[in-house]
Amino acid sequence: MLSALITRADNVFSNAQWIGATTNQDDSLADRSIWLQHVLKCRKGIKKAQLMICGLGAYEFYIDGKKFGEDLMAPAWSDYRKSIFYNTYDVTSVLSAGSHSIEVLLGNGFFHERGRRYHKLKTNFGPSTLLFYLDIEYTNGKHDILKSDKTWKWKRSQIVYNSIYGGEDHDATFIDRWHPVVVQKSPQGKLYPQLSYPIRIYKKYPIAKRLSAHVFDMGQNLAGFPRFSIQGKAGQKVRIILGETLKNDGSVSQKSIGSPHYYLYTLSGKGIELFQPHFTYYGYQYIQIEGAVLKGDANPNNLPVIDKLESCFISNSAPKIGSFACSNPLFNRTYAIIDAAIRSNWQHVWTDCPHREKLGWLEQDWLNGQGLVDNYDCKSMLEQTQHVIADALHANGSMPEIAPEYIRFEGSWAPPFQESPEWGGALVALPVLYLHRYGDDSLLKKYQPHIRKYVDYLATRDSAYILNIGLGDWYDYNGEKAGFAKNTPVALVSTAHYYLWTKLAGLEQRADSIRQAFIRNFDLKSQAALAIALDLNLYPEGKKQDLLDKLLEDIHQHGDRLTTGDIGTPYLFRVLINNHQQDLLYTMLNHDQEPGYGFQLKMGMTTLTEQWDPRKGASRNHFMLAHINNHLIHDMVGIQVKRDTVVISPKPAGNLTWAKGSTIANGGKIAVDWTIKGNVFQVNIHSEGKNKIKIDYDEINRFCAQRHLRFQYQLVGAE
Repeated sequence: MLSALITRADNVFSNAQWIGATTNQDDSLADRSIWLQHVLKCRKGIKKAQLMICGLGAYEFYIDGKKFGEDLMAPAWSDYRKSIFYNTYDVTSVLSAGSHSIEVLLGNGFFHERGRRYHKLKTNFGPSTLLFYLDIEYTNGKHDILKSDKTWKWKRSQIVYNSIYGGEDHDATFIDRWHPVVVQKSPQGKLYPQLSYPIRIYKKYPIAKRLSAHVFDMGQNLAGFPRFSIQGKAGQKVRIILGETLKNDGSVSQKSIGSPHYYLYTLSGKGIELFQPHFTYYGYQYIQIEGAVLKGDANPNNLPVIDKLESCFISNSAPKIGSFACSNPLFNRTYAIIDAAIRSNWQHVWTDCPHREKLGWLEQDWLNGQGLVDNYDCKSMLEQTQHVIADALHANGSMPEIAPEYIRFEGSWAPPFQESPEWGGALVALPVLYLHRYGDDSLLKKYQPHIRKYVDYLATRDSAYILNIGLGDWYDYNGEKAGFAKNTPVALVSTAHYYLWTKLAGLEQRADSIRQAFIRNFDLKSQAALAIALDLNLYPEGKKQDLLDKLLEDIHQHGDRLTTGDIGTPYLFRVLINNHQQDLLYTMLNHDQEPGYGFQLKMGMTTLTEQWDPRKGASRNHFMLAHINNHLIHDMVGIQVKRDTVVISPKPAGNLTWAKGSTIANGGKIAVDWTIKGNVFQVNIHSEGKNKIKIDYDEINRFCAQRHLRFQYQLVGAE
């Protein structure tokens, strides 16, 4: 059974009411951050206090003026017309006998994005609103209940502007009085418990290098926000601008990542003040400060003085369960920048970038799925993501490329971005990934009607079993600025995935018809085309070796370099490894020229970039090309979790002399390290819990015979 299957929870809040400052979603109050407050009187002998809360778009919960917990921008994002997630907290430790001030700070998030500064989109699901239910149980068996209703009060907060895209303004001089709340109409969506881990601050970075009087390199590209302590006079203003790159004059640039995004802080003048935004974040490495100086600087104009400036890296707090290292520093550094990009883009959904869009583009979820589940606890995230994806399925069965679908692209340019089976097919692929990793078919069972509806819809779009929609091998490589696929026909890629989803849906006869149409209609000329056909068995009987030879020849003709993009690269890597060509894959990546990860490292990147050559623009914080991560633990180290069994099948490549890694399988932690020393291939396996270990002797013996090595292994801890 699914460990935490999302179920309806409309009655959990009993008769609590949605409350706020206004019922008019177009009122200026609907744009403002507000406080909601109630005084709670507790009796002696508190046994347990449980809070259930949903503040839309986003909230922070305070008791007696102190923020409870470390969660940021809760609750999880969703299509608020269909589903609304809420959070549950045990607040026993912060309550005691006596009076307590219960306060909730509300911000806009994706629930209410009205523009005014940079915005990828506009939304208006309603005005800021709160649903609150606190159950206090006493040792004598009695209960006190505090719920949101008309007895609460509200006031405007000092956050005078907040936008998930545009930034945040804080006026510490602003004071408002308390007003009676208004009871609001319930949002459209149904209530569900949030399953995914919360967003929290993952790391903090001090200034790495001062570039000028007002520009600072924080040393790490990340998703997050700045935090600083400052002292000055009442009414003085400080503006903070963030960016991934610098202009020619040394100032911070927001080119290609969404502009303007900034923070404006107006000082209260009351001692040392601490600033960090509450309801927004951005992708950046550089900070530009306007209107203040750092402590120790000359200050002839008596500007406010910043004592401490740091970057707060925020991410979904899902635990890291995997590790990897090897004898080649380039691969270790690649692993690190991929991790930083994944963490940056793992918020309440897996996003494409932490600045320009922040949207849940779906192809990367499954194309990088093996690396995700090897390295992180993804179980609850996959459960919730599948729910959000199913919400995005249209009534006619079509599936958008993003979920939640906060924007529907329109115009003559839009069709490729409206639906593409490589993106929408995450609806099918993620339950399969979940089954293979966790041995649980409940997602497949629950969402089978959605899967069938989608596959049947695709059948209405084909022409003689050929499907020609979408983006194809997006951002493939030919030496020019990346974008629409240049090397492989869109129809070839979309038809191949039309076949894959149809087959996984169990429609074998229809899938075979698509397969035959693919074989008849497409001439396989590119690396992406050849790899996809080889991996999905889309070729005539007896032609596999011919196609593999053709693929290898193409790679060699390109100087042992790839030409694939977002979709083709994972197929290329998998086909090479599955056909004992890991040495060639190693050669393709073990260099510092483009295209490849080493070039990004040479260019100083600290996160994975959107295209192979970061000089050609676009985002410097994407994880869509992280496909080597699917193979570092799984193949290079050789830990392959297959439901209730862990297969040990290391595939050493190139001149590696050692590799080690670990992950957590269903039965507990499993770690493998191997070395090549002299004529011995030594593999050490450490298993905790009740993992079923199976050693792939055929693969290991093949490798040892090729290298003239003697195989030795040690297995510790397995039953």
